[in-house]
Amino acid sequence: MAYTIDRQIDSADMEEVERRTRDALSTHGFGVLTEIDLAAKLKEKLGADLEDYKILGACHPPSALEAVKGEPRIGALLPCNVILRKVGDGIEVSAIDPVVAFEPVDKEDVRPVAEKVRKMLEEALADI
Repeated sequence: MAYTIDRQIDSADMEEVERRTRDALSTHGFGVLTEIDLAAKLKEKLGADLEDYKILGACHPPSALEAVKGEPRIGALLPCNVILRKVGDGIEVSAIDPVVAFEPVDKEDVRPVAEKVRKMLEEALADI
């Protein structure tokens, strides 16, 4: 089972795709809470060379509140990570599929939230 929602943007650079991704997420009600430049961090800590790779921690506050009310420990699975990574001459954007991520949570209140957020992430990625 796939655990990400993916979109390939060909002939694009990281900065442009990151701007478009942030705009699309914002349009669909997500804020970016965290940002990790994984390539830079691994270079700093390990001297490792990695193609451009960023992780954006996206959150849709109303859905996060609803999920936490349904299962207080679900915060361990938040925020929804969205990665941007260099692939060939373009950038692949991948978002965690919240339905798959929340599968271990055995609470009926949580699944509808995950399904709603999945649809929003699919729409956001389609808009990039």
